[in-house]
Amino acid sequence: MPVITHISSPLVSAVWLHTNLEAENLIVLDATINKQIDEHSVRIPKARFFDIKKKFSDTESSFPSTLPSADQFQQEARKLGIQKNSVIIVYDDKGIYSSARCWWLFKVFGFTNIAVLNGGLPEWKNKGHRINTYDNFEFSEGDFVANFNPSLMTNFEGVNLFSKDNNVLIIDARSEARFTCQVDEPREGLRRGTIPNSLNLPYTELLNDNLMKPKSELQVFFNNLKLENNKVVFSCGSGITACILALGATVCEYKDLIVYDGSWTEYGTLTN
Repeated sequence: MPVITHISSPLVSAVWLHTNLEAENLIVLDATINKQIDEHSVRIPKARFFDIKKKFSDTESSFPSTLPSADQFQQEARKLGIQKNSVIIVYDDKGIYSSARCWWLFKVFGFTNIAVLNGGLPEWKNKGHRINTYDNFEFSEGDFVANFNPSLMTNFEGVNLFSKDNNVLIIDARSEARFTCQVDEPREGLRRGTIPNSLNLPYTELLNDNLMKPKSELQVFFNNLKLENNKVVFSCGSGITACILALGATVCEYKDLIVYDGSWTEYGTLTN
């Protein structure tokens, strides 16, 4: 079986994945959020379930889906058979949603040989490729090593400093209605509001149905927000869709990107 040495793009197509699916060091992760795995659950062949909620977040945190420790991430990644030389393709069942969070988490913990399947499981099905159920699938424990990169994530204290810095842009991925406080937040008891000096770019603007828009179209959005020569912090409701904006910006080759881990759930809770 062939070996893939490096993956150069943050996105790959269903055609690419189908062509390379039997590569010896390729690992496919299903990062569908809140997925219940049973004999009826479907997956791309050989996909392993990346459980954001129960395995790859701090389950003791007051806020949802927050960053796990490096030890926890390393331990759980090894259980999935991830090796130092693995190449990872991650997808979810919405198209591009929680898969971007998985992609960003691996970057935070020092692993860059990972890409998101553009269009996710819906695109895989649209291309007529085979799917399996979650039957028994054994693999050896991996030797993945987590190396935490704190520059890629920020917290409540950090985002407060960034909001006062003229050289930093804070971009919120929530819908316009949520950003402008026209509707209640979906999380019960969470107040409406925005982070001071933040701008709005709903993550849905970056997508055509299940697929990420072409680079040329993404660049228009980011040019309008004047990302060039600025540090950029992405926020959302709970740190999931902020990573979609980070993915789009990475496609457009922006470098100085940060995700606010707790996002509005944390900020709105800790402020009046």
